[in-house]
Amino acid sequence: MDEKQKQLIIESGKDYFRTIIIPKHINNLSRLRLRDFNVNPFLINYLAAFLCGNTEPISLAKALVYPRVLGTSVNTSFGQNIQNWIAQINQIAGAGSLLPGMDIEFIDALDGRRKYCQCKAGPQTINHDDVDTILGHFKTLINTARVNRLAVNLEDLIVGVLYGEGELTPFYKTINTTYPVYQGAEFWMHLTGDEHFYMALARAFGQVVEEDNIDGSSLIRAKTEDIAREIENRGGL
Repeated sequence: MDEKQKQLIIESGKDYFRTIIIPKHINNLSRLRLRDFNVNPFLINYLAAFLCGNTEPISLAKALVYPRVLGTSVNTSFGQNIQNWIAQINQIAGAGSLLPGMDIEFIDALDGRRKYCQCKAGPQTINHDDVDTILGHFKTLINTARVNRLAVNLEDLIVGVLYGEGELTPFYKTINTTYPVYQGAEFWMHLTGDEHFYMALARAFGQVVEEDNIDGSSLIRAKTEDIAREIENRGGL
């Protein structure tokens, strides 16, 4: 993959965050109310005291809002909308038409062979049913290749996990016994041939916030104060 294509992937990723992830994240934050939290009364006062040193309403609100806004909310949005970005990556990779069930086709930068890839967002984003579906798609592709006398080897059918590192989870290990699973930096290395691309891409997503002058801290602070008022009005948690 040449430098222009790599830059296009970075720009498409930034556009994905700018047009989908960030607006949805801000919208979810703005709509948040105390009733949206499944409050554990045995933990929330402890967590507030652990975080802030007291159990005042604003501390309780921070213990509720911070994990939701900086964790659960945006992780869910990223996974739910990832196919939009994957489609853009496929166009940039220059794959042409796709075989059924495959997300991306590309020429592997390491071995020069065409890869047929199912993409997943992260290391925790598949379950048992997903494994069966992926293996079924790969089996169908192998049969199609044999009928059409296409030179497709088992190692040409891969799962690309967009982020993550370390040991594969059990579901991915099951797939990896037959078909390669490339995770995080390894996947992007096979796609682009650039060992530094993964981190460059990750940094680019943060740059969108700076480029668009998004003051997330003010938005979070305002919402935390809203939730604190709700807690105070109901007499605590």
